[in-house]
Amino acid sequence: MKKIAFIIFLTTSLSTAFSQANVLPAPPQQGIIALTHATIHVGNGQVINNGTIVFTNGKITSVGTAAPASDAKVIDCTGKQVYPGLILADSYLGLIEIGAVRAERDEDEIGNLNPDVRSVVAYNTDSKIINTVRSNGVLLANVVPDGGILSGTSSVMQLDGWNWEDAVYKMDNGIHFRMPGLAPQSTKSPATDLLKKAYDQIDGVRTFFREAKAYLNEPTHVQTNIKFESVKGLFDGSKIFFVHCNLVNEMMIAVELAKEFGFRTVIVGGTDSYKIADYLKQNNIAVVLNQMHTLPVMQDDDIDMYAKLPYQLQETGVLYCINDFDEMNRGRNLMFNAGVAVGFGLTKEQALQAITLNAAKILGIDKTTGSLEAGKDANIIVSEGDVLDIETNKITNAFIKGSEINLDNKQKQLYERYKTKYGITK
Repeated sequence: MKKIAFIIFLTTSLSTAFSQANVLPAPPQQGIIALTHATIHVGNGQVINNGTIVFTNGKITSVGTAAPASDAKVIDCTGKQVYPGLILADSYLGLIEIGAVRAERDEDEIGNLNPDVRSVVAYNTDSKIINTVRSNGVLLANVVPDGGILSGTSSVMQLDGWNWEDAVYKMDNGIHFRMPGLAPQSTKSPATDLLKKAYDQIDGVRTFFREAKAYLNEPTHVQTNIKFESVKGLFDGSKIFFVHCNLVNEMMIAVELAKEFGFRTVIVGGTDSYKIADYLKQNNIAVVLNQMHTLPVMQDDDIDMYAKLPYQLQETGVLYCINDFDEMNRGRNLMFNAGVAVGFGLTKEQALQAITLNAAKILGIDKTTGSLEAGKDANIIVSEGDVLDIETNKITNAFIKGSEINLDNKQKQLYERYKTKYGITK
């Protein structure tokens, strides 16, 4: 039995290793490229009809209606839609390949306090999942570690590159705190015991940060504390404090921590964020809405609560973005999650902004990406139809820093393989 299991595992590993070998990272942009006669969705709410976008050396040089220079390589986008590259704000992309195979999961570290764990060095550019996600227009992802209470440090990765050094877009951008749940479900342990344990864990994290602050205020150290050194960016504002939580009491504790230590804080999850939206706005707390297609946390919540949540935050002025955190989808339904929010109050441009510019602002990369503006990186996608619509979305071109990437993937290859095998013509 063990021998059969080993053979199955070896076969799976080999098929993973040798498949999709023809999908190579794109070389740097050469010359000037112009996308013409397109409907350009800038990402900040502006739409330019019959527009032209020009980029060179990986940077956008102009967006408007003017004709491109004569020496530009022109790509006619008549009838097509041009958008900023989409951004996953919270993802295990590149850390998990086959979820059922422990050897192919590299997102989870043992121990409770692991702020020194860095997802960037574990990011696998050879993952076959990545190509299926970018085929839908996702060009950047915030890759996040898991495990423990302080899970470690995330990095924003561009979804093209030979290795993690090529792929990193913003290194070590934030520390992730996974708030212990403060609404225990029915278990063998009394609810009071579970709550006490959760509050004790939260107090442990608060104590850790107080000790780290004292350590970092020391002019010299007898010994270097790697864990304390890894959170230095939270205190000087160069890193973001991502708190994964959903309920009102959990989010209020996150705000208390932000106030005590001066952390730039983002709520990840935020199921109940609409209940304290004004409070979050007053304290400059942004929210990453992780999932749209799931049931509410509390039994008396509206069944469509998740779909209505983006509009509720939009109306109150809270900075938020829409995400697709699902181990089955791996982020490939990001744009369709935003499309669902359109059916519940958002305009299409607001929904687009929730997966582009808003996500860039939350991740601290809006100076270089998130919208199609001169001076920003040429992270661009071209679709035959509405990128938010599952029926018409068809990405025909994608550029990361001006380099046109290969949109082929293993799923497309299998489709062609079996279409040919069974003689399917349509």
